[in-house]
Amino acid sequence: MAALLKRLLQRGRPLAASGRPVGRREASLGTDPGVAVRVRFAPSPTGFLHLGGLRTALYNYIFAKKYQGSFILRLEDTDQTRLVPGAAENIEDMLEWAGEPGRERIFLQGRNRKQEKETVDLLMEPTVGNEEFLEKWLHLCCLGWQMPPEKMLKLSKTQLHDCIIVRMRLAAPQQSLSPTMDSIYLSINSTHTALLPIRYDNRCRNLNQEQVAQKLAKVPKPSIRFRLEEAAPAFQDLVYGWNRHDVASVEGDPVIMKSDGFPTYHLACVVDDHHMGISHVLRGSEWLVSTAKHLLLYQALGWQPPHFAHLPLLLNRDGSKLSKRQGDVFLEHFAADGFLPDSLVDIITNCGSGFAGNQMGRTLPELITQFDLTQITCHSALLDLEKLPEFNRLHLQRLVSSESQRRLLVGKLQALVEEAFGSQLQNRDVLNPVYMERILLLRQGHICRLQDLVSPVYSYLWTRPAVGRAQLDAISEKVDVIAKRVLGLLERSGVTLTQDALSGELKKLSEGLEGTKHSNVMKLLRVALSGQQQGPPIAEMMVSLGPKEVRERIQEALSS
Repeated sequence: MAALLKRLLQRGRPLAASGRPVGRREASLGTDPGVAVRVRFAPSPTGFLHLGGLRTALYNYIFAKKYQGSFILRLEDTDQTRLVPGAAENIEDMLEWAGEPGRERIFLQGRNRKQEKETVDLLMEPTVGNEEFLEKWLHLCCLGWQMPPEKMLKLSKTQLHDCIIVRMRLAAPQQSLSPTMDSIYLSINSTHTALLPIRYDNRCRNLNQEQVAQKLAKVPKPSIRFRLEEAAPAFQDLVYGWNRHDVASVEGDPVIMKSDGFPTYHLACVVDDHHMGISHVLRGSEWLVSTAKHLLLYQALGWQPPHFAHLPLLLNRDGSKLSKRQGDVFLEHFAADGFLPDSLVDIITNCGSGFAGNQMGRTLPELITQFDLTQITCHSALLDLEKLPEFNRLHLQRLVSSESQRRLLVGKLQALVEEAFGSQLQNRDVLNPVYMERILLLRQGHICRLQDLVSPVYSYLWTRPAVGRAQLDAISEKVDVIAKRVLGLLERSGVTLTQDALSGELKKLSEGLEGTKHSNVMKLLRVALSGQQQGPPIAEMMVSLGPKEVRERIQEALSS
């Protein structure tokens, strides 16, 4: 036994000081002196990155940066049947987009899971002194791990666990299920039929050697199950406090190595976390119950477990589950719709806990400074995506106010205008960076997304509207007088075309027109310049377009 544990421990790095009792947790953050903080985000590439995954990655990344640690992206490909093409690349790309690049990246897709296989192989190897250990912790299930039958026959009957006839087991051992009923089994008695969660009945724990030999002759590729102990260790979660789940009383022995040679998540996360030196595991609270199984695996392997912090769920505003089936929860959806990564990071942390205050508009560096793991509550975080445009408006305004960021926005806006209007552009001077920068500065704080500037409301900025004289005459009988005074204002020397100055001059102009309301003058100018009934203030529109364009549009409308 001692020799086996020594060989196992030599293959990975212990995570904390030796001699520490398993399951013991301090009431603090669990950041042990002299031990580097190493966290991981370990999604499965069975789908693209969504808001729930981003939140888990975000808390891990912030925690690592808070304590000058390492954030690792690790893709767990344990379920080979559900891998989605392009999902691995999408997860990494979206994390980069969100500003959370992994300092270390571990890609497991298509890789032979050597460490897990070596770990199980070592556990199964009948060496002197480990027979009691094997009998206590492991048994086999003939669904498919590639081990030579002659090697398995050396094991005692309590070490082998044959499940050749059951993919799903009934509560009544003599009955069988259709493969389509993977998510339920039937509990049948004389009075009722009920749908209950799957529970493997451990029927193959005590096969004798003859039974084992017969089954291995039929199916020589067993999977491996882990024998659950009744006394699961208690542990102190850094969010939920002390926890203990007697999983053996509600679950059957879990498979840890499948027939395809790949480990299940339960084995993979334990082995990978150990060999990668993970110090803290921050993950969703849905894994809280499974932690008991993981701790039993750590105990069986003689490894020091990391500290655990389970994050409360991220839910919809109405308390319903945030589901991938909603479609609009994937990050690529928000990126394509023009939402900034900072706004998503901001709203996700704003609806949760663990940060000082609850203000809007925080950036990732500010969140790292304010983060306090001990302040995370057990309450679910309710996400109201209807507020996302307002979050995005604040962060877009911040970018516009930065000269370097504004230049980047100009380039993106140029591409958006080209895409939206293309051949409709009568004058390509509208793509001039100076003109676009002026638009951004004038509209900052008023738009929520950069895409808003290419919506129909702002089409007048890029193309001239088709406005006829009749439209202007319908608004006022003094079209010519108003036009003449406005054109004269534009040609007057010494007049600075700032928005405030123009606003004041236009008000004076209206006051000088007897029997004409200021609102009618503004309405006439709005139609002449944009062809629309609503929009930004007239003075701002004139400053945006510039005196030359304003003059030409008014003259064109009068003559058409």
